[in-house]
Amino acid sequence: MKKFFIFLLFIGIWIVWTESLRAKELETKGNQLISYKPPFSMRFPSEFRLIHAFSHENPKESSRTRVFFYIKEKGKRLEEMFILQIADKTNPQASPMSAPPLKPYTEKRTYSQGKIKKGDLEIEYLTQLMAWNPKASSLQSIIQKGISIPHAWALQGQCQFIYLGEHAVLIRYSKEIESFGLKVSTEGRDWEKDRLSGNEKRIYELFKKSFMDMVMSIEVK
Repeated sequence: MKKFFIFLLFIGIWIVWTESLRAKELETKGNQLISYKPPFSMRFPSEFRLIHAFSHENPKESSRTRVFFYIKEKGKRLEEMFILQIADKTNPQASPMSAPPLKPYTEKRTYSQGKIKKGDLEIEYLTQLMAWNPKASSLQSIIQKGISIPHAWALQGQCQFIYLGEHAVLIRYSKEIESFGLKVSTEGRDWEKDRLSGNEKRIYELFKKSFMDMVMSIEVK
């Protein structure tokens, strides 16, 4: 039994150590995120905390992907989530990195989609309504750390850009619709872009401004 507890302690220390190493690849200062590889900075829509990080190899694509989960919660209940994925080219002889176009979950609840240019950098973006699913395997690492994820609708913004053919950056930011403090419908049909009105339209406009401010804040070093 003693050996078992020592083993669990070792695993816990190893997880904390590896996540702290990954965190050093990024730095947060208040609501500012600073990446060192690739070198860019941006402003968070809120003050988030890093809750989980991992990486995986993509040998067929000659790349490695680093994934960072940031959250903002209230009373251990998730309100906002920010996911950063950075794919790094691992083979210098491989072709420049590319990324497929952003694909919405459904056209009915996709509100905006396009591209913006910031100097030589092209950033693709979209905004939509999506559903948080606490049973999703990708979210289990958050739940295991004591955070409750509601099975609820959330507004989501995605953006991505390629850095010099060496890195591909994908960002997904979402905020649960009831966390805005306004009474809104929880029926998906009321959030279809052709029916959007009242408080639903009001909080979408608030969300879009916050998201686009974040996108426009991206600065490549």
